[in-house]
Amino acid sequence: MSILNVEHLTHGFGDRAIFTDVSFRLLAGEHIGLVGANGEGKSTFMNIVTGRLTPDEGKIEWAKNVRAGYLDQHAALTKGMTIRDVLKSAFSHLFELEAHMNALCDSMGDAEEERMNEMMEELGTIQDLLMAHDFYVIDSKVEEVAKALGVSALGLDSDVTELSGGQRTKVLLAKLLLEKPDILLLDEPTNYLDAEHIQWLTRYLQEYENAFILISHDIPFLNSVVNLIYHMENQHLDRYVGDYENFLKVHAAKQEQLEAAYRRQQQEISELKDFVARNKARVATRNMTMSRQKKLDRMEVIELAKEKPKPEFHFQEARAAARYIFTAKDLVIGYGTPLTKPLSLTMERGERLVLCGSNGIGKTTLLKSILGLIPAVSGEVELGDYLAIGYFEQEMAPGNTRTCIQELWQEFPAYTQYEVRSALAKCGLTTKHIESQVQVLSGGEQAKVRLCKLINRPSNLLVLDEPTNHLDVDAKEELKRALLAYRGSILMVCHEPEFYEGLATRVVNCEDWRGYCA
Repeated sequence: MSILNVEHLTHGFGDRAIFTDVSFRLLAGEHIGLVGANGEGKSTFMNIVTGRLTPDEGKIEWAKNVRAGYLDQHAALTKGMTIRDVLKSAFSHLFELEAHMNALCDSMGDAEEERMNEMMEELGTIQDLLMAHDFYVIDSKVEEVAKALGVSALGLDSDVTELSGGQRTKVLLAKLLLEKPDILLLDEPTNYLDAEHIQWLTRYLQEYENAFILISHDIPFLNSVVNLIYHMENQHLDRYVGDYENFLKVHAAKQEQLEAAYRRQQQEISELKDFVARNKARVATRNMTMSRQKKLDRMEVIELAKEKPKPEFHFQEARAAARYIFTAKDLVIGYGTPLTKPLSLTMERGERLVLCGSNGIGKTTLLKSILGLIPAVSGEVELGDYLAIGYFEQEMAPGNTRTCIQELWQEFPAYTQYEVRSALAKCGLTTKHIESQVQVLSGGEQAKVRLCKLINRPSNLLVLDEPTNHLDVDAKEELKRALLAYRGSILMVCHEPEFYEGLATRVVNCEDWRGYCA
């Protein structure tokens, strides 16, 4: 049975086309991976099918009575709501049924016999629905999913407006899974999950009976849970049966076949044009010449898509720092309330130190405390001499109306326009990206803009907070290569072992910090 039909979808931003005559069909039980390079329109597609964005052309049609659940990281969370309140709101339709059932019971005393029979029948129906949806064990279901995704560790009675970005995403994901909709729409769900919780989500999706569409650049995760790949490239959407590895093989074979056909056709075109040019003035060969010209005119010319620019990251290096990069002594971090027990941590020049562990235990807070961006609760941090620090934050501030050119010019006012454009292009951004406002770019494109600012300022210490979030496969590979080539020191928060293995000289599991925190 078809759950979702998308027909002849065309959409763009300004003069930048995203989709051209795209069609898509989702069947019950399909587990789809939606893949493609940064900026190809994956998140835009999700926004269109969920009605958050109106397409320029095309028809989006959902089957009747289908409940779609979308992991919306920008959902409004009201101050005063606890994590438990948010999770239980996944069952709001059941609580409404219970309230209606209670209202029926209250009005039964005054009802006449005929109305009483109707009410009794309605009560029975509601009771059956509540039992079928495990209404009377909601609390245990909330506890189960909250524990599995690490939400319980945040404290189910904590105010949701005090959560970090990663914690907030976990809560919204837990709520979505509790809703158990007919189709799950997941946009980069593993971005803020650590290895243990990714494993749980993997098992959950493997056993998920309903359909889902998943956007992810986490290849091992994709391979574990999907049975279909839809590849978004050059404004089109192509379907491949199997996992991501199978898609890569089939896609490469198709590209080879297309390129071979293109070369054969170009050879044929060249020969036809040559014959026409040599013989068009000769009466004896006029018919043959006209025949070849007609063949040229009717020929459907094969066009090869322009190769996407691949990013090139080359970090500029400042003079060497002193031996010790920083020394933290009895450091307790937090925002008023301590997050950790007292920490003592030292980093020496040349180290590539990776911090890993669950969300909410203070990895980002530690980075900011070391850099002096927020005060420590107690203890001290001493930075080494001659440091030139490059800092990559997790996210760019929302609502940025500057173009990419303006964004880079603000950082490097002495650059010429050519130098600004050249720097952005080297990071894999096209002319249309470069001239667009930062806020309309995808998460991966925004990350490339921030990396562009980072690589063009000399440094001897890179402080990187989840640098791989939103980056596509090519960009991740190039970033790892550039970091391996970098001769300065690196302090990085990362949740992807595949990325930091072979790069890190020391990995610190921050679970050991837990002290005062819940």
